[in-house]
Amino acid sequence: MAILTILEFPDPRLRKKAVPVAGVDDDLRSLIDDMFETMYTAPGIGLAATQVDVHKRLLVADISPEKNDPHVLINPEILEKDGVAVTEEGCLSVPGYFEEVERAEQIRVHYLGRDGKQVEKEVEGLLGVCIQHEIDHLNGKLFVDYLSEAKRQRIRKRLEKDRRLQPAEAAVL
Repeated sequence: MAILTILEFPDPRLRKKAVPVAGVDDDLRSLIDDMFETMYTAPGIGLAATQVDVHKRLLVADISPEKNDPHVLINPEILEKDGVAVTEEGCLSVPGYFEEVERAEQIRVHYLGRDGKQVEKEVEGLLGVCIQHEIDHLNGKLFVDYLSEAKRQRIRKRLEKDRRLQPAEAAVL
């Protein structure tokens, strides 16, 4: 397994729409394993393939504190949404920022599992929010897109400034 590089906002590759996965094979399962290792190391609770510059409709999630309840969604599609929930979200591609986002309270989602078998289930709570967040990534959308333009620009400028300062600070040490 390997830890993959996570793209950070405003990287334009995060805006690329992912294409459906044609088939589940050993290469895809290896990518899934790498994505889990990357997500757990980051640490995070969800990761879309788009975030690691692989533009396939694939996401992984694990909201358990023990990191022992992994979910793999290949070609996920939300079939139904119900209710409204406002939760504070963060993102591995927008490190250090958390904002309230409005999403569906409950979703019914269809996808292929790691074994390639079709799954359809209803999901709510944190896992439902996480799946919606990661599907947004597969569609080229980030949680900052739910914020005002002014707030999104402040976050972008701050992240760009932080990236510019990192090498200089490392050289001083």
